[in-house]
Amino acid sequence: MINKYYLHRMALIPAFLLLYFFATAQESTKVLVLDEVIKQATENNKTVTLAALDEKISVSNYKETQATYLPQVNFSYTAATTNNPLYAFGYKLQQESITPNDFNPQVLNNPSATSDFMTKLELQQPLLNMDLLYMRKSALKQTELYHYKTERTKEYITFQAKKAYLELQLAYESKNVLEDALKTSRAMYKFTSDRVQQGLLQKSDLLNADVQIKSLENNLAEANSNIKNISDFLSQLMNTGKGVIYTTEPLNAATATAKTDSLPADRADFKAMETAMQSYDLMIKSSKMSYLPRLNAFANYQFNDNTALGFGSNAYLAGIQLSWSIFKGNQTRNKIATQNLERDKLAEQLASQKDEGNLELSKAYRQLEDAQYKIAQQKTAVDQADEALRILQNRYQQGLVNTTDVLMAQTQLSQQKLGYAGAVFANNVTVAYLQFLTSTTNQ
Repeated sequence: MINKYYLHRMALIPAFLLLYFFATAQESTKVLVLDEVIKQATENNKTVTLAALDEKISVSNYKETQATYLPQVNFSYTAATTNNPLYAFGYKLQQESITPNDFNPQVLNNPSATSDFMTKLELQQPLLNMDLLYMRKSALKQTELYHYKTERTKEYITFQAKKAYLELQLAYESKNVLEDALKTSRAMYKFTSDRVQQGLLQKSDLLNADVQIKSLENNLAEANSNIKNISDFLSQLMNTGKGVIYTTEPLNAATATAKTDSLPADRADFKAMETAMQSYDLMIKSSKMSYLPRLNAFANYQFNDNTALGFGSNAYLAGIQLSWSIFKGNQTRNKIATQNLERDKLAEQLASQKDEGNLELSKAYRQLEDAQYKIAQQKTAVDQADEALRILQNRYQQGLVNTTDVLMAQTQLSQQKLGYAGAVFANNVTVAYLQFLTSTTNQ
């Protein structure tokens, strides 16, 4: 007879399999290289997409200014009826239907309802509008401005991608250190447990070893959660689906490029502000040119009839108009003054941004030197801590030192390894930041 307990256990197997496959589907693992992160982030990130849309909007706004020199054609069909003496006589005149009886004072003063159906085609051709020409040039500069903004956004996202990737590398280094420490602690726990059973060590030594294991297990769980959090952030940067746990290449110290004393003048954000100033210059010229007269041509051709869809009479009108706004109540003058102040404000902001950038550059180089010094120091400290632990473990097995000494040495080794990984991380982040500070535009 088959055991009922055995049947119950067998019934649970499909449920466990379903849970396993569900968990596997929810969280998959993928190897990720830095170049892939940068490529995906700069192409698919939402911030980059928004910047690209702003650039396209500026191009569309520039295309709107084609009306500065292109003709405008309008078509209209109007049906109207009136007993207004002036309009009624005018309708008949346009329809070429005036008769001698229409000059009768009684008919002129009290006309009956008169209908008019007018079909009109109008043409307006700009000839010379200097203010609009400079406004068009300013709009073109705006497209360049947003192009530089898009470039700088991509550079910032590249830096964010590098930083996140380095954080994931650091998280895996921390996990490896904790796993090594946990493996050593469990081996030590087994050794201590055997000695306690033999009466060679006290139970307090075993409890201390167990506390060390529990502490490392908690830290390891936090490290695994940190890996998942950073993986989700990388997925957000690349605009891919969440639920993927990424693995990385090993964490190695990066080397900075040749040191520079100042920021490049053609950095994308600097170029954007300089282009904005050029755009303001053109807007100021446009405002000044509004003092000059405008020259435009116009023409229309129309049909008038007293019946719907009729084309009984036709006429045309063509001409050239010279218009000149002589005085606008100081509106143009004050507008130019405001635009000059806004341009001066941009110039001050650009100078301030360059000064702050140069300070950041000097600070980053000092941080890089500190990180490189710390890497050398931590490497020596790791070697010494590893040797100290090895010596204490040998003496512990001989009963010459207590458990606390070994646990402290093990903790010290883990801290030094984490400190070394942190120093390499700080070095690499600083190198990435220096690349962001000194990047130049691709245009």
